[in-house]
Formats: sequence, C-alpha cells, structure tokens
Amino acid sequence: MKILLVHNRYRQAGGEDAVFEAEKALLIEHGHEVREFVRDNREIESLGKFASAGSAIWSRRSHRAIQQSLSDFRPDVAHFHNTFMLVSPAAYYACREARVPVVQTLHNYRLLCPAATFLRDGRVCEECLGKIPPLPGIWHACWRGSRTQTAVAAAVYSIHYWLGTWQTQVDRYIALTEFARQKFIAAGLAAPKITVKPNFVARHPLAGPGAKRRGALFVGRLAPEKGIRTLLNAWRNAGDIPLQIVGDGPLREEAEAFVKQHNLKQIEFSGWLAREAVLQRMRAAQFLVFPSEWYEGFPLTLAEAFACATPVLASKLGGMAEIVTDGNTGLHVESGNAHAWTEKSIWAWTHPDEMQALGANAWHAYEEKYTAEKNHELLMDIYARAIAERGR
Repeated sequence: MKILLVHNRYRQAGGEDAVFEAEKALLIEHGHEVREFVRDNREIESLGKFASAGSAIWSRRSHRAIQQSLSDFRPDVAHFHNTFMLVSPAAYYACREARVPVVQTLHNYRLLCPAATFLRDGRVCEECLGKIPPLPGIWHACWRGSRTQTAVAAAVYSIHYWLGTWQTQVDRYIALTEFARQKFIAAGLAAPKITVKPNFVARHPLAGPGAKRRGALFVGRLAPEKGIRTLLNAWRNAGDIPLQIVGDGPLREEAEAFVKQHNLKQIEFSGWLAREAVLQRMRAAQFLVFPSEWYEGFPLTLAEAFACATPVLASKLGGMAEIVTDGNTGLHVESGNAHAWTEKSIWAWTHPDEMQALGANAWHAYEEKYTAEKNHELLMDIYARAIAERGR
C-alpha cells in the first residue's frame, strides 16, 4: 500500500511526534511504500503573528505542497497526525480534490478545547465542549495564557466546523481510547467514522512476567497536571516504600525541595533517562504510579509498563481508567487524593504476590492490544474503511 503520512511537528518534541515516527517505521517494516509531508512550528518565527494565524486556518503553501505530493506519489491513503498550526485543514481539501482517502488521528482534544487538554488552572474543565465558538476558553486565555493565541486555536475549529470540514473532508478518525471517542461524539463528530486504535510499544522489552521487583516508579513530566504534588504528599505517610521518580519539568526544583524538607529518603530523583534505561527501571519496579490529574490521551508509559509486566496504580480518570483495569492490570486511585494514593500504595507494597499476578495480567493485555503487529492490523483495517468510504 502507498501511504502519505502528514504531520505538523511541535516546537518541543512530544508524544505525538514519537507516535508519528513509530507508525512510519511500522508501515515501512511491513513493506508499505511511505512518503511523509512534515512541517514544523518553529517556522512560525519567520512568518510573523498574522501570517501564522492565517496559515493555521488555511495554508496556501501546505495546500499546494500536498497537491504536488499527491500528484507525484499517488498514494492509496493520506494519514494525518497533526495539522496545527502550519499544515492546516487546507491539506484535507487537497486530498479531496485528488480523491485520496483521509485518515486523521485524534492525538489530543484540540477539536473540542482550544488548549487541547480539557485542563484549566490545574483542574479538568469541559466548559468549551460543544460550544461553537468556544468563548470560555478565549475568555480564560487557556492556550499559552493568551486570549489572542487562544482565539486563533478557537477560530481554526469554529470556521472549519461551519464549513463542514470535520464531517466532509475526513473519511476516518482514530481515537486513542473509547473515552476520547465518546467526547468527540458528544461534540458532534459522526460516531461511525471514529475507530479506537491505541498506541503501541514498538519492541518487546520483556520475554515474559516473573522478574523479582522492588518499590514504586513514577515516569513522566514533573508538572502540576501530572499529579506529582499529590504523589509526594502521599509519600509523607507511605512508610519506607522506595519511590524512583524518572523525568524532568517545571516542578523538579520544588519536588526536590519538598523531599528534602520532609526527609523523604526513600524517594530518588533520576531526571530524564533514555527509553531503554526507563524500561530497565520498569522491569525492576513492583508497580508504576501514574497519578495524572487530567484526562490524558494515551500515555505510552502505560503500554510500556504492561509490556514489562509491571502493574499500574492509575488515577480513576479519563483514558487512564480505561487502559488500566481495576483489580486486573492494576488499581484505580482517586485523582488528586493524597490519602487514597497513600493507602493504595501501601496495599500494593505489602501484597507482592497479588501485584505480581496483576503484572502478569498486564503483560497479557500488552500481548492482546499493544503490540506492533496488532497495531498494524488495526491500521490496515482503518485504511481499508477509509478507502471504501471515499469510494462511495
């Protein structure tokens, strides 16, 4: 199959960029002919504010370039990952003109929330869900703390909603969880067009469950929405449970000061680590703690933990509560409740046999849902459905 992959990189590399690269490698590995069209938001600095705002709504440059790529390559399908800000929805129209089916992965909630996160002032917020235009988000300056920049993000969705772009120019959408799928349906996207396909772990990091483990592990950005403050408060009363914190972020200095102030010698900060080093720590941990306090998309960390046969204590919130099955692949914990995190962590620490059983279940869940082979199978089905839809 010939596949055109389209992506708009962010100024700072993130999870969406990693998924784009992983899926590209997966398709090439399976013998597909792949070409990519990529723009980078670092280009904005040379465009100026007004030009970049206009490009976010309709980029003539991207429209022309996609037309040329389609003409030269003649793909069977075009798979979009991100269009914001410089690819723009104009690229969909180029595909429609060339009769090339369009698949769009919904990595975040930008079509529903100007900030793309359903998060405001450290709390879950759905004030903009279903509102065209999303005026609450503009008023609260939800994106980058700027009403002007938030208005640009809101305009992209609103104008293309009124144009019918989201309903007529995209043949199939990919949601990362059923939770996310239901949010997009609630906002007006056609349910039959949205298929759930999770992220995947490209390489198998573990031959099977059963390794000897000790302690808890946190992997993630040290930021308020990730629940790091709640976790540290929980560990004040968690006894001598070892906790290794892998990651960096704006709260790193505050977190280290908190640990020193409260003499929490069982907590170790490792900073940012390469993926292989992270997986080594996952294989050695008794359980992973994931106390995030926003909906999340599909945290690859969870799939990696499953692949390492490591059970997860996760917030009972958003996609996390769907990915981690309570009492089967891990335990649910009330989001933002330090006492609840203390109790569940102590239980996990004092019940190693039960946690090992949950880890075995997590590994089987990985084998069933999150392998590269399973992901390729799902992608092929989605592409086939998009081709059939465009044919009609």
